[in-house]
Amino acid sequence: MTTMADATALLIFLGAALLIAVTPGPGILYVAARSLSGGRAEGIASSLGTGVGGMVHIAAGAAGVSALVMASAEAFTLLKLAGAAYLVWLGLRTLREARQPLDLGAQVSALGARRAFREGVLVEALNPKTAAFFLAFVPQFVDPAGAMPVALQFALLGLVSVTLNTGVDVLVALGAGRARAGLGARPGLVRRLRQLSGGAICALGALLAFARRPA
Repeated sequence: MTTMADATALLIFLGAALLIAVTPGPGILYVAARSLSGGRAEGIASSLGTGVGGMVHIAAGAAGVSALVMASAEAFTLLKLAGAAYLVWLGLRTLREARQPLDLGAQVSALGARRAFREGVLVEALNPKTAAFFLAFVPQFVDPAGAMPVALQFALLGLVSVTLNTGVDVLVALGAGRARAGLGARPGLVRRLRQLSGGAICALGALLAFARRPA
């Protein structure tokens, strides 16, 4: 088993975690969709929210809760369906809001950013695939015989992974928000992008609903 003190192992972990962070997945797609729909501020708030949601899985994994959930088909299914239903609800709400006039020159309200943050936390916290990722990936770099407690090793490595993921999500939010801000003269296109964003969030919910529990 690899030790945390092994610099080579840490470099391997950082490289793998960075590669995973930049690989387009549900988190990046969700943040991009929120940024296109609500603007840069909401996108960044969503990124920070998913980061906090990832830390929920780190805490649960370190405490052994995630392992219990992954071992129980009933618990996994309940968490999966709750997360899927929440994503579909968010997507439908985005589709409904896309029909409303939007002033692209206005600043996103603090209320909208706070709502995006809360929703990001719930989206990630209710995603059992995130729990599965941490349980499958992080333990490979934890040394049960090391001087540092296993739970603390797991938490520190998980924190590094979440930090990288959040950093990439923020960059995606900035890019998508900038692209959206440049479309002020094309409200019809903006409306279609918001509709596409809502559909993408619904699709993410549907994909999560059919996710299988890892063996």
